[in-house]
Amino acid sequence: MRSFYNEAMHYSLRIFTLLLLLLVLAVFLATRFVPGLQISSFAVIFNSISGAGSPETSHRIADSLVTAPNLQLTVFADNLTKPRILKTTPHGQLLVSSPPTGSIILLADTNGDGQADDNRVILSNLKRPHGIEIFDDGNTSWLYVAETNAVGRVAMDWTSGEPVGDYQRLITDLPPGGGHWTRSIRFGPDGLLYLTVGSSCNVCEESDPRRAAMMRYQADGSGEEIIATGLRNSVGFDWTPWSNQLYATDNGRDMLGDHFPPCELNLIQAGGFYGWPYINGFGKLDPDLGQGKEHLLTSSLSPSYGFPAHNAPLGIHFLHHSNRPETFQRTALVALHGSWNRSEPDGYKVVALRWDQQGTISSRDVLTGFLRQNQQVIGRPVDIEEGSDGSIYISDDYAGSIYRMLYID
Repeated sequence: MRSFYNEAMHYSLRIFTLLLLLLVLAVFLATRFVPGLQISSFAVIFNSISGAGSPETSHRIADSLVTAPNLQLTVFADNLTKPRILKTTPHGQLLVSSPPTGSIILLADTNGDGQADDNRVILSNLKRPHGIEIFDDGNTSWLYVAETNAVGRVAMDWTSGEPVGDYQRLITDLPPGGGHWTRSIRFGPDGLLYLTVGSSCNVCEESDPRRAAMMRYQADGSGEEIIATGLRNSVGFDWTPWSNQLYATDNGRDMLGDHFPPCELNLIQAGGFYGWPYINGFGKLDPDLGQGKEHLLTSSLSPSYGFPAHNAPLGIHFLHHSNRPETFQRTALVALHGSWNRSEPDGYKVVALRWDQQGTISSRDVLTGFLRQNQQVIGRPVDIEEGSDGSIYISDDYAGSIYRMLYID
């Protein structure tokens, strides 16, 4: 029996390896014959297909990363499977979603050395969990999870870091899968649950109006309302601490060259239409689907800020901690996951966006080095979260790591 089992396992491995090779060959051939298709890094494509991680260890990556002045970077946790969205708990633990493993992980630094020594799965058997959020209704502290086709919640005891009772799905009919399978959630200042669903494709007309859109719900999952459309893939969103305005990152479409269209930061307005799939960037009709849609130019909302094309802005977090200089006030950190549809890789860093008193947004780099000078990609930042002590946590789904960044006087 053991011999038969081993033979079957070896056979499955050979089949899996062959499929991977065929997929890589297909990508290579596509770059030769598909117009507009540029590949920044075959390693990144291979990572997306197989789950294979960075060629470097997390500590070697951290040693080679470059921070802005007065910032110090260390590895908080490593050897994680594609860590994505982060959330700090009321007791200072850090939650992280791991979509390929179907789990939510709790990390904690119990001995104060700056590294997670408590690492455990608190929810499992989920369907590609991505967005995570915490909401206290006055009686119960709930952990919410956005799976690819549902949103559920479970009551939590944060003292022990363990669920209390069963996980229950509240929203069960989200459009699943597609080209953009991640689902992101946040509770707003109004106490409502906000959710984004990306498009199913690069550019197309969707049959489900909840695709490429932002919705909001009551805390129990009822009262679904579409509040913004034309958002191709808004993975990250957050509210300004000084005005409670809602901003969302958005990934522009592919196959239109290295430098177009820009990725976007959008100021979300209820009822707003943000262009996709008919309009790209700052009022440019799409070459595939824009013909005959000129009338939409007057009603489509342009970005508040444009990132370089294919930089793939994902997580955004407005900094709250007061113990920082003026240059970090009215500031959001944004994770640029990095390009794939580009002849030369670009992005792969964390930037700080700062709003001046007139609302003008400027950008500067705060964490670079994920892309080496030889164009080798060693990391891909995803999400950003802030601890009550001012620690800034950054997830890297390519290296399987979470970094901790501190401001040092």
